[in-house]
Amino acid sequence: MQSLLFSFQGRINRAKFWLVHVAMWVVVAIVFSVILGSAAMSSDPQAALQSVGAVGAIILLVVYILALWIGLAIAAKRWHDRNKSAWWILIVFVPVVGPLWYLIECGFLKGTTGANKFGADPLTA
Repeated sequence: MQSLLFSFQGRINRAKFWLVHVAMWVVVAIVFSVILGSAAMSSDPQAALQSVGAVGAIILLVVYILALWIGLAIAAKRWHDRNKSAWWILIVFVPVVGPLWYLIECGFLKGTTGANKFGADPLTA
């Protein structure tokens, strides 16, 4: 699990790509909801939000950094499965076309059949 989420080496298939992304965003949404929900349930939500503010901000920052790292690692492995360098992650910075290209390449197109320069085929391994 550690190599799947934190390593930039190797390849993953589309199923793992989507599974990790969906799970990651569910966890982020739950953490965000718990932090904001605790303030909303208080009799004085503004005071509760201020008390939760510093701790909540730190927790959200840590969760965000972890989600960013995991997202980059998964994207790199998915680009590797397409037999492309992980530098292709930077395509998302091209306005409009970049995120769409990333979604199509990594989310919908099949990876390279058989071994490539980044490792063995994840569907046969």
